[in-house]
Amino acid sequence: MAIIPQLSLFGWEEIEELGDLERLRLVMEAMPDEKLMQTLETERKQGRNDYPIRAMWNSILAGIVFQHESIEKLRRELARNGQLRHLCGFQGQVPSSWAYTRFFKKLLHHADLIQAMFDSLVQELRKLLPDFGKHLAIDSKAIPSYARHKTRNRTPDGRRDTEATYGVKTYRGVKEDGTPGRKSCAGSATNCISSSMPSMNCRSISASPQPTWRTSPKPTG
Repeated sequence: MAIIPQLSLFGWEEIEELGDLERLRLVMEAMPDEKLMQTLETERKQGRNDYPIRAMWNSILAGIVFQHESIEKLRRELARNGQLRHLCGFQGQVPSSWAYTRFFKKLLHHADLIQAMFDSLVQELRKLLPDFGKHLAIDSKAIPSYARHKTRNRTPDGRRDTEATYGVKTYRGVKEDGTPGRKSCAGSATNCISSSMPSMNCRSISASPQPTWRTSPKPTG
């Protein structure tokens, strides 16, 4: 009998061989987002539905999977990639920058539902990995800022994170010519705590509670 060996739980080599669209499909199928979708659709009720709630949400997931750093890069990807638009649920149209700004504001009003989604995924992972959370690894990552300094205006305007602490992180190393060098990054920092399982050949995955993309203000004129 030809016995097929059992696939590892974290077969990253197999995942990496998949195309971006297939990886996005896996994320969409695994995301416990139905309650969030129903809540947002109920709030919209009989309002305009130029850009469906589920399509907008799927496109945000696509921006994370495709590692787009801004909404404009995601919009350009949607404009050129018809298969991506179809997978997200758009009927040919690409949402405007202002549409994403409004949608992010709606998501921030339901941070509790997004946190519940994250907690649900963690519980599912605990069922599959009994040692999950036994060993923890802590790291930090600098998030570059377009601002040169911290502003005194703390009024939320939808374009920046007023709760983040501004600072400077410096990386030190050796240049190619052997001389010491350093690189400074001004902005905010995110701290990640992930489960570390040395016995498994897997990578750490960190999740941010809210997107760090820059969105566009409401158009005038």
